[in-house]
Amino acid sequence: MTNNDTETAGSSRESGGGSGGASTSSASKVEITEKVRVLCLHGYRQDADSFKNKLGSFRKFAGKYADFVFISAPHVAAPLEPNAEPVEQQRSWWANKDDGTFKGTNKGGPAYGFQDSLHAVEEAWKTQGPFQGLLGFSQGACFVGLICGLAKKKLTSIRPEFAVLSSGFISGSLVHMSAYEERITIPTLHVYGLTDEIIPKDMSESLAALFKNVEVIEHNGGHYFPATAQQKQAYINFFQDRLQEFLEHLELQQSSNASFIDSAEEDDGGVTDANDAEVAAVTAAAGSGMDDSD
Repeated sequence: MTNNDTETAGSSRESGGGSGGASTSSASKVEITEKVRVLCLHGYRQDADSFKNKLGSFRKFAGKYADFVFISAPHVAAPLEPNAEPVEQQRSWWANKDDGTFKGTNKGGPAYGFQDSLHAVEEAWKTQGPFQGLLGFSQGACFVGLICGLAKKKLTSIRPEFAVLSSGFISGSLVHMSAYEERITIPTLHVYGLTDEIIPKDMSESLAALFKNVEVIEHNGGHYFPATAQQKQAYINFFQDRLQEFLEHLELQQSSNASFIDSAEEDDGGVTDANDAEVAAVTAAAGSGMDDSD
């Protein structure tokens, strides 16, 4: 489904959440959190703080249904000028050129530092979670696509249930080609600009084609994550649907846990009744034996 500047994508669905906070059930039940949690991966030469600031309006739109956690890439990007000093706040998930820099349109290059970044995201997923979704912009969106492919093949401990990919693209690094071998079925939202000159829209469309359950937001701008009134309802619809699915999953899990506990109690009761009957029979036999001996 495609959304342009005059249309909205996604279907609105009544959500069980949206009131914020959490409700706690008894100890034997699952704690239901009324928001999904999303791990966010920034673009090349950004970091967690700068990306979070750029997504201020977007977070206001979707914040009723989702919490967003931002992390920084483990590598400092190579300086823009040969003799310049690296800038600590300019981070990189990996380099795909021999000079240690990154360019999304580069094909057939390396992926220096990728494994370190994958381990960093896996650690964040484990220690800062639980998370249900991933969100990425530009190089971060490329990374999200790779993680989804690796998760499909069970080659990472990360298991996203949905993803948002803005200005995303297929990695041109040779070592990444196997991550795109299987079509990915989790729900995804793909966002890209029709006049993006850094990651042209056909690159984002090629990435979206690798996913089966796809919603698309197109905007008339360039290389940025849009968050205007034109996109607001599409973002709300997408995260409403993800929250609805999450709560339904928790409800099923809760029901399954309750059924398991009830079944276990019935089994324990049956064993107790059988034990009581066996003890009574042994006692009766012992009493009869004593009468005979007297």
